[in-house]
Parts: sequence; C-alpha cells; structure tokens
Amino acid sequence: MGTFRSLHIHNYRLWFIGALISNVGTWMQRTAQDWLVYDVLTDQDAAAMGIVMALQLGPQLFMAPWAGLIADSVDRRKLLIGTQSAMAALGVGLGILVVLGIAELWHVYAFALALGIVSSIDAPARQTFVSELVRDDYLPNAVALNSASFNGARMFGPAVAGLLTVAVGPGWVFLINAVTFGAMIFVLVTIRRNELRVLDRSAPGRGRIRAGFRYVRQRPDLIMVMFAIFIVGTFGLNFAVYIAAMARTEFNTGAGVFGTLSSIMAVGSVAGALMSARREGPRLRFVFGAAAAFGVACLLAALAPSVWLFGVALVPVGLFALTLMTSANAYVQTTTTQAMRGRVMSLYFAIFLGGTPIGAPIVGWVTNAYGPRWGLVVAAASGVVAALAGLIWIWRSHRITVRLVHPSPRRLRLTLAATARDTADRNG
Repeated sequence: MGTFRSLHIHNYRLWFIGALISNVGTWMQRTAQDWLVYDVLTDQDAAAMGIVMALQLGPQLFMAPWAGLIADSVDRRKLLIGTQSAMAALGVGLGILVVLGIAELWHVYAFALALGIVSSIDAPARQTFVSELVRDDYLPNAVALNSASFNGARMFGPAVAGLLTVAVGPGWVFLINAVTFGAMIFVLVTIRRNELRVLDRSAPGRGRIRAGFRYVRQRPDLIMVMFAIFIVGTFGLNFAVYIAAMARTEFNTGAGVFGTLSSIMAVGSVAGALMSARREGPRLRFVFGAAAAFGVACLLAALAPSVWLFGVALVPVGLFALTLMTSANAYVQTTTTQAMRGRVMSLYFAIFLGGTPIGAPIVGWVTNAYGPRWGLVVAAASGVVAALAGLIWIWRSHRITVRLVHPSPRRLRLTLAATARDTADRNG
C-alpha cells in the first residue's frame, strides 16, 4: 500500500479520480489533433505537427514568471476552476469547426496558441495545488501518482481516439474531451476546503519575480535538474512527431496503429510512475540515470525493423522518460520552500515545455529530411547529453580528498571526506 498511500487522503483521492477522467480526454484530443494535422489538413507534414506543438507549449516560456507569481499569490482552487473551464471552451470551439468541416490548418494553430496560454497559467497552479492536498512527506508519492494518472490515461486515450477518429472523425473527439473537463471542475467545487493545507503565500510587493530567479540561481542542483529537463524536453520528448512519422511513413499504417503505439508507450510510462511512487524521496541519481537510459531506449526504438518491435521498444522509452520527469518534478517541489514553489515550478515548466518551440520544428525538419529514425536518434542524443552533463556536475561538486591514515606495508586505510554534504544527501 506504500505505492498508493496518498490515496488514503480524501481530497487527494477525489483529485486523482477527477484528473484521471480529464487526462483520458486530454490524450484523446492530443491524438486526434496530431492525426488531424498530419494526415487530414496536410500531406503527412511532420514540420506542421512541430509547429502545433511549438504554439501549444511556447507560451510556457514567455509567461512563466507571471504564471508562477499568480500561483504563489491567489487561491489556486479558484484559479484552476477558471483555467479548466477555459480549456473546455477551447475544445468545444475547435471541435465544432472540425465537425462542420470548415477547419483549416491556421485554425488549429490559433487554438493551439490559445490553449498554450491558458495551460501556462494552469500548470504551476495545478502542480503546486497538490501541496495543499497532502503533507510534504507524502508529496513525492502524490507527484508520482499524478504522473501515473496522466500516463495511465495515455494507455486508453490514444487507442480510443484512434478508433473514434476512424469511426466519426477527430471533431467529435475534441467535443468529448471538453466534457471530461467537467470531472475536474466538479472535484474542485466539491473538495473539502477545510481539509486543505494552508501554505505560505508570496508577500505582496515589488521584486517578487526577481526573487524567484534569484532563488534558483543560488541553487546549482536545481539548475542542473532544469538543464537536463530542458535538453530532453526540447529534443527528446516529441513523441507525437516520432510515433506518427514512424507509424505512417516508415511502416505505412493508419490512425488505429498510431493510437495503439501511443498506448503501448504509456504502459512503460505507468510502470515508471509507479516505481517512482514506491520511493520515499527523489534523488538526483534517478534523474540523470533515467536520462541516460532514455537515450539508449530511443536508439533501440530507432533501430526497430518492424512496427510491433517498434512498439515493444517504446515501453522502455516511456518508462525511463517518466522516471526522469517524475523524479525531476518531485525533487524540485520537495526541495523548494513553500512560498517559492509556484514561481520555481513555473520556471521549471517553462524550461521543460518552453524548449519545444525550438526542438519540435527542428525534429520535424530532421524527420522530413532524413526520415523518422533519425528523429529518434536526436532524442537518443538528448538523453545522453543530459546524463553526461549531470554526471560531470556531480563529480565536480563532490571534490573528494583522499587522506592516508595509518600507513603500513600490509594495510592502508583511505578516508574519503566529501565536501558539500547537503548536496550529497540529496543525491542519495
């Protein structure tokens, strides 16, 4: 029961159920949107998919300081009700255009940008709201279960979306997703507010945004985690581009197989999230070790000779990607002071997702020019680079001095005294 200990808390249990329903709808819409752009509105243009991802995730980069400050300053529950309602309305709008048959590529671009703006405000508030649902010692477990929920939904959402896209078209998938937001809104309205934790808020006044940057600048461990997340998030986690291109271009299959492959990868993602949930606390070694393993798994996927072996290779890709993301997220949250969490998590998501406007078009161009297998090689390289950077930093930050004690011809005792003990403890 240690894996699911946060579910013993009433408010978190409601949150988990509502998020699971909403996440299924989100993955359905993502899958339908990817296929709409790749195979309906364009002639299998991976670069167009990259542009959609860039527009949807780019606002994270530009709005991060203000989004984090909002999350640190206002009632997060009320803020989330507003952002979830806005995202539901956007799903309805795009769904109607597609169902009526009047949607064009620029419409998808516009809705992706609008959704990105709302999501940039929603993300830090949603992440830090978990701190109000559970105690700090339960927080790593709650973060991991959130990831399990998100990726458990990926097991069903894409497969269902693939079938519905073939049967009734992507427009109806968007409308169904809009309905699933109602589950999260219902939870936020009915949650037991008297059981929410009262956390420190950001004190009013000038300089609060600068204070957030200054806090991160003084934490080299956070800087290295965010660097690893930036590299992998920018060039490695463009799964929609890789899977769609491999399914359609390399293996010449349709929307159903695309959805199934996305669901297969989610099996590994859920396993990674549940493994993280069992751990008592996050460690830096899991972050950088998972980055290295992710790179190796992506390389194996790039070499897969058939669609089903490619699907098998996606399981470890999902597992190590989720281990990396969950460990990094939990580490940043649990080692950041309460009054700074919104700003730090907003910066974290800006770095994590905001690199997509750079990486997704580049990966899309590589995929178009050299083939989808080379796009996966780019992902593999991102994991290796992130891991090497982390290992070099750990080695340099632990300057080991060797002191010879009681020398004798038969026996030498070496005492290793490591500086920066606090960092060593966090590394596990």
